Amino acid sequence: MPKPDKLEKFAAIHQRASERKGGDAALRRIMPKVRGPRALANITDDRFLAEMTRCIFQAGFVWRVVDHKWDDFEDVFFGSPPEKIVLLSPDQIDRFCQNPRIIRNRQKILSIQHNARFLLDVAREHASFGKLISRWPGTDLIGLLTYMKKHGSRLGGMTGQRVLRNMGKDTFVITGDVTRCLQRAGADITNTPVSKREQTLIQACFNRWHEETGLPYSHISRICACSLE
Repeated sequence: MPKPDKLEKFAAIHQRASERKGGDAALRRIMPKVRGPRALANITDDRFLAEMTRCIFQAGFVWRVVDHKWDDFEDVFFGSPPEKIVLLSPDQIDRFCQNPRIIRNRQKILSIQHNARFLLDVAREHASFGKLISRWPGTDLIGLLTYMKKHGSRLGGMTGQRVLRNMGKDTFVITGDVTRCLQRAGADITNTPVSKREQTLIQACFNRWHEETGLPYSHISRICACSLE
């Protein structure tokens, strides 16, 4: 993996974030929660499928509307067990697409069954999705996100990143503020860093800062976002 040249020391970024948020203690209070490998491995696949579904429906939509309907989503989809979701017939899918209790976006509803198959495929090889991501190294988070995008449905971009972060995987989230922080720190990336070169460079920057500070990747990411005025 290429190493970023002339990258700003993370201590300076941390200092700017601390000043903006009212001190180190205030900054620590807003850090994402990170689950350890054992806790991640113990999360059942129905919870991953539910979170994938929630993040997919929130993408490009008003989050609070999805959150308001979430209990109904859980009820309509039986709590999201992948082994049951894959058995849904086309007629059942059609009925879901007309159900006013949920958001009736057909393509997003279809993604639920696709992702159920994805999780079952992972389980056949790794026992569960939680066990797979619990062993996936932080030094290759871009590889994990690429894997999810390739094999899942609608899990590219910010959606896959949010799923992992919300479930407690130690991962960065490449928001606009994080991108601008990386640019300010010296990373040669565009405002929309989606190329393989840019993604590899972003991983290299976070790897360097992780080695430099010992902080979790998710905390480095949040501090980057907080460092901008």
